[in-house]
Amino acid sequence: MQDRTSDPLIDVSQLTVGMFIHLDLGWMSHPFPLSSFKIASSDQLLILRRLGLTQVRWSPSKSDLNLQPQPEPAPAVPEGAAEAGAASSAEPSPEELAREAHRRALAAQREALRLCEQQYGEAADGFRGVMEKVQASPQEAREQAERLTAALLDKMLVEGDLNMRLLNEAAGDRSTAHALNVCIIALLLGRAFGLGRDEMMDLGVGSLLHDVGKLEIAARLRHRDESFTAAETQAYQQHVAKGVAIAQSMGLAPAPLLIIAQHHEHADGSGFPQRINMDRMSTGARIVALVNRFDGLCNPLITSKAMTPHEALSLMFAQGRNRFDATMLNAFIRMMGVYPPGSTVQLTDDRYALVVSVNSARPLKPRVMVHDPKVPKDEALILNLEEMPDLGIRRSLKPQFLPRASLDYLSPRARIAYFFDAVTTGPGELTT
Repeated sequence: MQDRTSDPLIDVSQLTVGMFIHLDLGWMSHPFPLSSFKIASSDQLLILRRLGLTQVRWSPSKSDLNLQPQPEPAPAVPEGAAEAGAASSAEPSPEELAREAHRRALAAQREALRLCEQQYGEAADGFRGVMEKVQASPQEAREQAERLTAALLDKMLVEGDLNMRLLNEAAGDRSTAHALNVCIIALLLGRAFGLGRDEMMDLGVGSLLHDVGKLEIAARLRHRDESFTAAETQAYQQHVAKGVAIAQSMGLAPAPLLIIAQHHEHADGSGFPQRINMDRMSTGARIVALVNRFDGLCNPLITSKAMTPHEALSLMFAQGRNRFDATMLNAFIRMMGVYPPGSTVQLTDDRYALVVSVNSARPLKPRVMVHDPKVPKDEALILNLEEMPDLGIRRSLKPQFLPRASLDYLSPRARIAYFFDAVTTGPGELTT
C-alpha cells in the first residue's frame, strides 16, 4: 500500500477541481464521505476553504491534472547499446500484469476497509463520550449526540447508493456496538424512505440513545434473558421509562423522545411498556423497533445463540410480520439484501463465501469473499456477484456447518458490526 506520508503538501488556496487530496482530520471534523477523494466541484473547493486548513496532502498520480514534473529527456543511447538493452525493456508478461493488477486491487480493497473501520472507530468513541456525559452533563450529552448524528448524516450525503458493509472489528463493548448498529441501519432505512434532514436527525439521535435508560438498571438486567423471573423481567422493562426520564433531562425533542419511549412496542400491540399498536407509534419508533430486533437476534448476549443475518431476516419475515410495519419490514429486507453482510453462503459453483457488503438495488448479488485454496487468505479479493452473471448464491448456512478449511479461511465474526460506504466500481473489487 502506498505510503501517504510521502504525498506532497499544497496550499488550500491552490487546490483545483481534479486534484486527489487527503484530509488528515478526525472523521467528525469534515463533511465529506471519505477523507481521501478527488475534488469534483467548485462547491467542494468552497467547503475545503472553509475548514480552516492552510495546507493539505495531495496525490499527483491520482489527480486528473498535468501538474507533475515532466521527466528529463533520456540521453541518447549509442546504437549498439540500444540493441543490447532491447531484451531488458521487453513488455511485461500477462502473468506479471495479472500479478500487478491483483496487487493494486488488494491494496485498494484494504485501504477502503481500513478507512471504513477508522470512521466506525471514531463514531464509537463519539458515542462513548456521549454516554459518559449523560448523567453529569445531560445537556452537553444531547449536544454531542446531535453532533455525532450530523456527522453520520454528512457522510451519507453522496450521490447514488450506499453499501451496507461488514466490518472486521466491532466497537469493543456490546452496548456501543449495539447502539451504533441500530443507529446506522436505522439511518440507512430512513434514507431509503426519503426522510428529510430534520427527520433523519431525530431518527439518529433517538436510535443512538434508545437504550439510555439501561444506565440506571443493574448491569445483569440490561439484556433480556429467557431465565429472568417475572420481577427481573419487570426490572428490565423499566429501562424504557428510565430512558424517557433521562431524555427529558437532556432536553431531547419530542421525536427522539418517542423513539426511546416506543422502541419495544409492536405493530400488533403486544410490546411494552404501553402495548400500543402501529397506528400510535411514530415513524422513527417503528424503524428502530425493527432494527433493534434484528440486531438483538444477530448479536445476543450469549454468542452461541446468535442467528446469522440471513436467519434473522427469515425469522422476522416468517414469524414477526404482525410485530412490525409490513411495508417497513419489506423495505428493510430489500435494503439488507436477501443475504445480509455477515451471512455465510455456498455459491452455485459449490465454493463457500462470506457476504461482506450489499447494495439494496441488487439484493441477490452481494459482494462476497470466497474461499479459494489457491489464493492466500490475506490476498483474497472481493467478488462482485452483480458483475458475474454465471455465479450466484445457492444457499445460506450457519458457520458451524462450513468445512473446517472454509471456516478458518473466511473467519466469520462472532459479533456482527456494520457501517456504510459509497458504492464504487473500482480496483478494490474483482468483477470478472
